Amino acid sequence: ALSITLITLLGAMAAYPLARHKTMTNKIVLNLILAVMMVPPLSILVPLLTIMTKIHGVNTYWGIILTLTTFNLPLSIFLYSNFIHTIPRELEEAAMIDGCSQFKTFYTIIFPLLKPITATVIILTGVGIWNDYQFSVYLLQSPKMKVVTLAISSFFSHSSSNLGAAAAGAIIAVLPIVTLYIFLQRYFIAGMTSGSIK
Repeated sequence: ALSITLITLLGAMAAYPLARHKTMTNKIVLNLILAVMMVPPLSILVPLLTIMTKIHGVNTYWGIILTLTTFNLPLSIFLYSNFIHTIPRELEEAAMIDGCSQFKTFYTIIFPLLKPITATVIILTGVGIWNDYQFSVYLLQSPKMKVVTLAISSFFSHSSSNLGAAAAGAIIAVLPIVTLYIFLQRYFIAGMTSGSIK
């Protein structure tokens, strides 16, 4: 939950200036973000584990939260920046004429209009974080800190496999994500700027 919150807030805040100020630097930054999205996380797992061990981030909640936030943030920035391009600048200009600062304009005018893409970011990153196995298996080595994917994998061993318990665990594990999707799906079809201009 904390990773998704950070990904949503930081992604929207980072995407806003990147989308609104069309400079060469911002284009380079957006291309770098796109390039980072193409790097397979497993290809940098060894240096990541080395760094996390040095800063004592293994078997800690902040370590896994920081890692998951970092690897999911480029997707969030990419989606938000593309969506912000479609929002009319006249809304911000009207808010600034009324005396709003740029920070207040973002949080009172722009951020509420980002509900459809925020729902998309929450679902996409939420499913990825909830189903994460590759980082959790290395960064959460303590049995007391097992996440749901590690708990389900513990039903399988070299000698025997408890398929019934694994199937029951998988059904229980998928229920929160299904509930989240049912709750947020209405925002996909919500009007982007409906009711924003009276």
